Amino acid sequence: MTLSESPDPGRRERKRLQQLDHLAETAWTLFEAEGFDPVTMERIAEAADVSKVTLYKHFPAKEALLSHVMHQKLREAWPQIQGELARHSAGRPRLQCFLEHHAHWCEAHSGHLLPYVLYRLNERRLFREGVQRSGFDRIFAALIGEGQAAGVFRVDQPAELLAHYLQFAHLGAMLHWLLGEGVSLVEEIGLMLDLVCLGMEKRS
Repeated sequence: MTLSESPDPGRRERKRLQQLDHLAETAWTLFEAEGFDPVTMERIAEAADVSKVTLYKHFPAKEALLSHVMHQKLREAWPQIQGELARHSAGRPRLQCFLEHHAHWCEAHSGHLLPYVLYRLNERRLFREGVQRSGFDRIFAALIGEGQAAGVFRVDQPAELLAHYLQFAHLGAMLHWLLGEGVSLVEEIGLMLDLVCLGMEKRS
């Protein structure tokens, strides 16, 4: 399964996507070096060698830049864990393997996660058609679909709908971990999966 937004973009679209990636990677380098809060949009535009008008044309706020680069890193990481996922049974074990990989990455970049999660939860058009997605919707739908095909998840609801609910549960678990104390994200994800998978399990 691929996570690319367009299977065969034209030349103009490729140039646009390259510029988006350049702007987001520039912002990410600054966030990693200086922290999220101190970095301004003006600073990002200067470092990327573009005008503020150009930057704001593509990204209305620095949270949007953060969102773009984090989704890009998800797309880059996805092919690398296919072999490990295949060694786990379809259903809960495969979902947990993927989410634990993501949790370890998040724990290493926790300073950027709260503004990202809050931005995603407050993005009004987050789940409407045509809006750039994180890639989690397709990953979750694929993994849930595999669980359905293996007979461990219920099939009375489409995988896409179950993935939609799992996305919100995942963001909620991340937010609870970020605002809480003393619990690792891996433990938080495990608790969330216990509750969600119980509802998705095939009923006899």
